[in-house]
Amino acid sequence: NSVYGVYADSKNNVFFCDFSSDKIGRVDAKTGAVSFYQIPTPHARPRRGRMDAQDRLWFAEWRGDKVGMLDTRTGQFKEWTLPSKFPAPYDVVVDKNEELWTGNDNDDRITRIDTKTGRTIDYLMPHEINVRRVFVDNATARPTFWAGSNHTASIFKLEPLQ
Repeated sequence: NSVYGVYADSKNNVFFCDFSSDKIGRVDAKTGAVSFYQIPTPHARPRRGRMDAQDRLWFAEWRGDKVGMLDTRTGQFKEWTLPSKFPAPYDVVVDKNEELWTGNDNDDRITRIDTKTGRTIDYLMPHEINVRRVFVDNATARPTFWAGSNHTASIFKLEPLQ
């Protein structure tokens, strides 16, 4: 197994992305028992993400061309497909409006997904990028996206107009 990202819920249970499988792992805080949740998409290769205040784990499906959410309280998954072919999303963050943001390894785009409607917006960057970690500033009127680019040794921000 290949652990890729470790996150704790409000009860101190630990969740992790198992990059070598299609699973999200869980370590019970009280017993130490390890269990797994099967991601619906085969060969998803989950990578980075975040645990929110509702104990939902949001994560990127690097090989699955999707981003996903595991509701750790119910064990249910929800997934959203990215519009481009093999974008290789590395990380995902959810903003105050419950829109998902992800940067992609392969297609020089930032993708925003409305989790309520499924609507996606792709932002084509003006130059080649390779995004790893992603962040959102929720203190601005509209959430502002921040990331770094491995290929250009730069940091950039994206301020959506709508």
